[in-house]
Amino acid sequence: MLSCVKLTQRAVSRPGVLAAAGTRLKHTLPDLPYDYGALEPTISAEIMQLHHSKHHATYVNNLNVAEEKLAEAQAKGDVTTEIALGPALKFNGGGHLNHSIFWTNLSPNGGGEPQGEVLAAINRDFGSFENLKKKMSASSVAVQGSGWGWLGYDKENNRLSIAACPNQDPLQATTGLIPLLGIDVWEHAYYLQYRNVRPDYVNAIWNVVNWENINERFLAASK
Repeated sequence: MLSCVKLTQRAVSRPGVLAAAGTRLKHTLPDLPYDYGALEPTISAEIMQLHHSKHHATYVNNLNVAEEKLAEAQAKGDVTTEIALGPALKFNGGGHLNHSIFWTNLSPNGGGEPQGEVLAAINRDFGSFENLKKKMSASSVAVQGSGWGWLGYDKENNRLSIAACPNQDPLQATTGLIPLLGIDVWEHAYYLQYRNVRPDYVNAIWNVVNWENINERFLAASK
């Protein structure tokens, strides 16, 4: 299992951006592909609304502020300020990236077992889907404090891999793995419903995992 340990400062893709004045792109909060209550009873509407419209929105807003300050520092040749902005870019950029993937990883029509090419890869690399679930669930539950559990694709070795990342560290920028499925284990993702029983939340989230989306991600990553 991998853990997230390093980040390149500008490794932030743009899953929801809007052209702003001039040439700079401004990040925007992506719409959910379903209603806030669509994932009930696995995840409540209250959690989804707060998670998306408050928490994710905050990452987007703070990322835009950090990038504006970075642009100003670069224009002035202020390397000290550029370096000082690294943690804000990492945290808020990671939060935006991670959540943009997370929403599409879930579906009211999700759950069940994976199909297609990603199932074949899971059987090859983990022996069975049940083994994957056990290993990824254990990894996600074991995250100390806040963070994410991930299923990623190792393009260099053509293998699936499980990773755990602290805080909002983005998977690809910190491990090189291409993200396929993320489980958010920050308390804001589950506490109102599951209290402090993280294992119950992690076990339940498999009921809404969008395997069609994950298979599409796998096909794109493995080209």
